[in-house]
Amino acid sequence: MADASDATRRLADAWRQAGLREGDLVLIHSSISRTMRNLRQVGVDVGPEAVLESFRLAVGPDGTVVLPLFNFDFTSGQPFDIRHTPSQMGALTEAARTSPEAVRTGHPIYSFAALGRQANEFRGVANRSGYGADSPFGIIHRLGGKIAVLDLPDVNAMTFYHYVEELEAVPYRYHKEFSGTYVDADGTTTERTFSLFVRDLERGVVTDVDRMGEELWRQGLYRGDRPGADSGLRVIDATALVDAVQAVIRAGRAPDYLYSIQPT
Repeated sequence: MADASDATRRLADAWRQAGLREGDLVLIHSSISRTMRNLRQVGVDVGPEAVLESFRLAVGPDGTVVLPLFNFDFTSGQPFDIRHTPSQMGALTEAARTSPEAVRTGHPIYSFAALGRQANEFRGVANRSGYGADSPFGIIHRLGGKIAVLDLPDVNAMTFYHYVEELEAVPYRYHKEFSGTYVDADGTTTERTFSLFVRDLERGVVTDVDRMGEELWRQGLYRGDRPGADSGLRVIDATALVDAVQAVIRAGRAPDYLYSIQPT
């Protein structure tokens, strides 16, 4: 069997070649099935914890990795427990959530796990609006972080687009409130209300961001690899992404780049 530590180092090298650097603060969206399959084909039998470690190795001891722990059960009336509610975003995110070092943010639908030097920037964050300026998206933007996407198309990964749409108060989305049972880190149970800036279904708004993703490649803002190719990881500076999406929205091109209308 190949050496697992060597495989982790090789993955970290691949992530650096795709654009990660020592000291980065990076939000990682991921599908690790192809990565794990490739490891098994060369005789490396590891769990998602090894992939998480490879990202931490890529950004080094001064870096920070943030992973989405999104769970949509709160929208259908299920309680949220910040200590125990699992992520619905895949095995890598669950490895992050269950890490003893993880700092979990408090929005019951769009929570995150942060690990590393700047993890305390996310401690105690319980933003009311999922994509608000005070959300983890806003923290990553303010701190000059990056977004990395592993083997996923933009439509299944780039929730940062919605953060920019909320910043710009786009008219094709609106704030929708969700109330329910909330259990905090101390085990205290309360009834709380949170919101999401959701698309206007009555108008037939459909998230349609493929062209925006291609525009980011065209401008050279994405670097690294496309889904399913080589490492499968692409990386973009959060500030560059925000600027590019704001430019599209302010130019009135959101219907072409960020959404389409499906007849109702």
